[in-house]
Amino acid sequence: MIRAMFEQRYVSDLLQKAVEAFSRLPGIGPKSALRLALYLLRQEEEESENLAQSIVELRRKVVYCSECRMISDAALCPVCSNPERDRGIICVVENVRDVMSIEHTGRYKGLYHVLGGIISPIEGIGPTDLSIEPLMDRLARGVVREVILALSTTMEGETTCFYLYKKMASLDLNVTTIARGVGFGDQLEYTDELTLGRSIAVSYTHLTLPTIYSV
Repeated sequence: MIRAMFEQRYVSDLLQKAVEAFSRLPGIGPKSALRLALYLLRQEEEESENLAQSIVELRRKVVYCSECRMISDAALCPVCSNPERDRGIICVVENVRDVMSIEHTGRYKGLYHVLGGIISPIEGIGPTDLSIEPLMDRLARGVVREVILALSTTMEGETTCFYLYKKMASLDLNVTTIARGVGFGDQLEYTDELTLGRSIAVSYTHLTLPTIYSV
């Protein structure tokens, strides 16, 4: 009752519906949603239809790669279907955006595996909620010689790295992690102790950092 009193109402029910729809998007508040809706009203009808069609096709036609769980237009993503990629290396990441970030560097030539998240007991996300078993199935084929764990440096990311390392301990392959520490151009006096310590000490698994990510 009280919430309804403070809800913004518009002269058009259709405008209201559009604003509510935009407001459901991440990072879009009511004011931003209203600006988007009014912007579309000022554009040619064809432009709005193209936008709507793109959204529908995105939702209906984009699938997840059967190998790495990356988004794709086909059963295999462009990376997995590329014969020039090094199939002996798999980089394990948390989400699709991480793949895009690494690909943007143009330095990595191996394959990927998207977990779809990281282990987080607080959020109720356990190992079975992630794409870990499909990863183990890929490794069991015996083609991969190195796995790079490229996960976030949060407590959840570290927990996931440790879990994966234990899972792969019995396999005949190298398990490495991306370089973590002092960034290029940073001054040591302004670097926090944890980051500086990571830059100097050997990682907890005594793993070699892959040179493809080293500066």
